[in-house]
Amino acid sequence: MRRLLAIVLLLPVLALAQTAAPKKAATKAKPAGPAAVVVTPDKIQWGPAPPIFQPGAQFAVVAGDPSKAGAFIVRLKVPDGYRIMPHFHPTAENVTVLSGEFRVGMGDKFDESTLVNLPAHSVAVVPASHSHYAMAKGETEVQVNAMGPFKLTYVNPADDPSKGQASAAPKKKAAAAKK
Repeated sequence: MRRLLAIVLLLPVLALAQTAAPKKAATKAKPAGPAAVVVTPDKIQWGPAPPIFQPGAQFAVVAGDPSKAGAFIVRLKVPDGYRIMPHFHPTAENVTVLSGEFRVGMGDKFDESTLVNLPAHSVAVVPASHSHYAMAKGETEVQVNAMGPFKLTYVNPADDPSKGQASAAPKKKAAAAKK
């Protein structure tokens, strides 16, 4: 009788212990989410910039995918004198100057006299739909953090090299060379 009583009392305790154990283990599991990204300079893969930029720039995707919704980080390396004509983006962008000097201006017309010098380690935060332009002094590398999908719209469509048209400045140089 004692055995029967012990078994009857132990069965609910064992059943309770077994149902509680998986719950405890489940709370220790880490929630699924994005994986950590760690990138060292030797892992950055540089290539030509997308056709939305004038030729001569190098481009690297550091994290994320600029063509998709979500956060991304890209780097742009440009030669001395490289210009990015007035443009805007549908999302805000955070630009960090890694090396060289990036000169930036705000507005719809490129005006070299209004450029602000951003030496290495400077940061510019440009709101969504805010027209801006830039020029490099010396070889310059910048990092852009933003939300995708990435889109760059030139204020003057003639400045968009992806449309097969050159900007006004190169056209003038080409015309002068023909004379």
